[in-house]
Amino acid sequence: MLPFQPVLLVTDALVFVLLAVTAVFAWQLRRHEHLRAPWRRVARSRRGMGAAVVLAVFAVIGLLDCLHYNPALPSQKGERVFSTETRSALDALLSKLRAEREKTYSAPLATHLFAKETVERPDGTQVREFPRLRFGGRHLEDPAADWAGDVTRRVLAGLLGGGLAWLVLVLAVCAALARHAGGGLRKAWQRVWAAETDLPWDVVLATMGALCALAGLTIALATGYHVLGTDKTGQDVLYLSLKSIRTGLIIGTLATLIMLPLAVLAGIAAGYFRGWVDDLVQYLYTTLASIPGVLLIAAFVVMMQVFIDTRSDWTLFDTVVKRADWRLVILCAILGITSWTSLARLLRGETLKLREVEFIQAAHAFGVSDWTIITRHLLPNVMHIVLIAVVMDFSGLVLAEAVLSYVGVGVDPATNSFGTMINGARLEMGREPVVWWSLAAAFFFMLVLVLAANLFADAVRDALDPRIRPRRLTPARVAAYLAQLARSRGRGQAA
Repeated sequence: MLPFQPVLLVTDALVFVLLAVTAVFAWQLRRHEHLRAPWRRVARSRRGMGAAVVLAVFAVIGLLDCLHYNPALPSQKGERVFSTETRSALDALLSKLRAEREKTYSAPLATHLFAKETVERPDGTQVREFPRLRFGGRHLEDPAADWAGDVTRRVLAGLLGGGLAWLVLVLAVCAALARHAGGGLRKAWQRVWAAETDLPWDVVLATMGALCALAGLTIALATGYHVLGTDKTGQDVLYLSLKSIRTGLIIGTLATLIMLPLAVLAGIAAGYFRGWVDDLVQYLYTTLASIPGVLLIAAFVVMMQVFIDTRSDWTLFDTVVKRADWRLVILCAILGITSWTSLARLLRGETLKLREVEFIQAAHAFGVSDWTIITRHLLPNVMHIVLIAVVMDFSGLVLAEAVLSYVGVGVDPATNSFGTMINGARLEMGREPVVWWSLAAAFFFMLVLVLAANLFADAVRDALDPRIRPRRLTPARVAAYLAQLARSRGRGQAA
């Protein structure tokens, strides 16, 4: 018997479906060489692989937060009773950060509260001072004298632990390369750092080294302090930041996938068939684009929130977690429906150009059906635009969630997200002294996530755009180029 009761939320199910689709797509890539070739170029991109490592770390954190369960409660009669509180695998890993809750604000790595309070001393006198935290730095007998040395030791220990973990990863990669290509560990090590491997393992390992150092440093400090401080309710800001990753990933992926079929179908149909189909699609996306997006989203969110609140007795909405999860699903759907217009406009313009090229005209002359032309000729040639738009829209939707939650029409307040963190910190930016760490933490995590997504999008664009054909620099091509340059100079001197 499991000591917990598994819980499957709607967003969890959609994430698992997305993983299954990704697995099927990867299986198809292995079967077809023409599909594998562009992604090999992505894998050879140095900045693309560095960004992919960062995105993979975010994805692992988000997936751990999608494994939900209800923990078992102690029972004296032998009956198994489960709590109504829904937790995730990430909550179990971060149980210390989750449980160690302070009274209110505390700065990063602090040992005392951020604001003064009236404290009664053992002799009965009262004084205004900064009270000690219940958990942060509680192992220090004299914080003023011991804090600097303790933090230094923890920093060094964290860097050492992260370095050892990175060294294990490097040895594992070198061993795999040595087994595949031969030559032993030393030669594989030299090939990696001389950038002589087919894949840019030097960039991958350097990125992993930075992440291992950051992870070791964070773990070492988090065992004794609140690394990023605490918020108004005393909750650890690092815990809130890690929990917010799932919301950002779900909104960025699910909203994009909802938008994608509508945008591709409408854009290609408008550019290929033209006539009344083109007029209808243009009318639709022009009308939709003319409506202020924030107002449209706010109206839908408010209506659906009223619908959920008035039907709280339904099984779908019987807990706070389920209601917040359904509101997240609805927000993804609304963002997807309202964000398809730009991609449809791009695909329409590209299809108008492609339908006039020779191979499309030849297909028409041979009597090929419209469906075959669209699926076999047009869609593959606009796929680079689709993929770039998908990754770029992912970044935009992550930022849109923060803006919508800031104005109060985003995710449910019970849902951890970067937008709710910013919304909670905005009122504290005007106080003196400024409570800056909640906003800074949300900004840092969002910056890293969006920057990695944009860099990976650039690598995908360079690899999948059929107009960009990367050529490897070989000695034969260098010799041919030098000979051509010499001949052109000779003709110039003769003239």
